[in-house]
Amino acid sequence: MSGSIALALLGGGGTSATTDSAAALTALRRASAAGAQAKGVEAKAKEASVKLALTRFTEGISRAKDVETALRDPRVSAVLLPALGLPDAVDSPGLAVRALTSNPADPKSVAARLSDTRWKAAAATLKLSSRGMDALRDPAIQKKLIEGYTSYQWRVSKDEEAAGISDALYFEQRMATGKAPSAYEVLGDAVLRRVVTGALGLPQSLAIQEVSTQARAITSRLDLSKLTDPKQAAKLAERYVMAANSAGSGSSSLLSLFG
Repeated sequence: MSGSIALALLGGGGTSATTDSAAALTALRRASAAGAQAKGVEAKAKEASVKLALTRFTEGISRAKDVETALRDPRVSAVLLPALGLPDAVDSPGLAVRALTSNPADPKSVAARLSDTRWKAAAATLKLSSRGMDALRDPAIQKKLIEGYTSYQWRVSKDEEAAGISDALYFEQRMATGKAPSAYEVLGDAVLRRVVTGALGLPQSLAIQEVSTQARAITSRLDLSKLTDPKQAAKLAERYVMAANSAGSGSSSLLSLFG
């Protein structure tokens, strides 16, 4: 794998235009405030574009003859993959089919062998390897996917206020599960990787190093076990957003306040 490809796959995705760090910090705190997500998601669910996408999603599922047909249908993948935390895979239907139809409990399966652990989590959620189309037509699964997609759309909309907010919100929600990730789990999740390495100021070129080297670069700078503390998780998320919006003249002094 070339260095450029590794960076594209592991280093992170694009974000919106940057604003100044202080404004970005305010925007993140506003989005992270108690009740903000519930209110925002409720409003997002009423938008015509979201309603249309969800209608097309359910139509695609109802008309699919099998799982592969469903996963290759743009109407389905446009909702299902973002809902499962894999928005960057919408244009990779072949990978989605291979990973999501494999058994995540099998260490030799595609989902289990991919370095991006989001695939394994998604496959475990859907259970397509054992349930097939019954899973996609399950009202409970569809409800979860619809909620996940709407939440994703809300998070992404926050990037219009400042770069990196959607990543930071994803990170905070992941840490709120109460399970601290290992360095390898961080490296295996494209969004967690962006947030942690960005907050720590690690260069994107780190992605072309050996995985063990990347892991040491993280653990030597950050005690991941502390991220189960909401305050510590919020602190790192804020540092990431400020770094993503560091064009402002006051960014370095603001970042210094976060250790």
